[in-house]
Amino acid sequence: MSWFFVVLKKYAVFSGRARRMEYWMFTLISTLIYIGVWALGRTIDSEIPEYVFLAAFLLPSLAVTVRRLHDTGRTGWLVLIGFIPCIGTIVMLVFAATEGERGQNKYGPNPKELQALADSGPAPTSGGPAY
Repeated sequence: MSWFFVVLKKYAVFSGRARRMEYWMFTLISTLIYIGVWALGRTIDSEIPEYVFLAAFLLPSLAVTVRRLHDTGRTGWLVLIGFIPCIGTIVMLVFAATEGERGQNKYGPNPKELQALADSGPAPTSGGPAY
């Protein structure tokens, strides 16, 4: 669930890179929320909840998709391919599922490597134990 909130915190950040996990968890959770909103709309016989959801999630969805493209070394403008019926969707699915470039690319450092560094804890200090 934290991946979902990471994307929402960066709702308008189109620079940098997004890991596959960040992208796919946001996509999964927002899809589940959409299904709930859709069901609510059907219950009250209104499409307004759907429109509100789509308006609220448009910008973060575009931003995380652009960052995901950046992680694979591609320009964010390729997000426009998604608007081509059928073929565009397939191409975007392949791009989103592709592993990110290792190391730093022109869009920034590898977020997977940054996470691994953060998870490993503080760097050991030289000079022996502290008393």
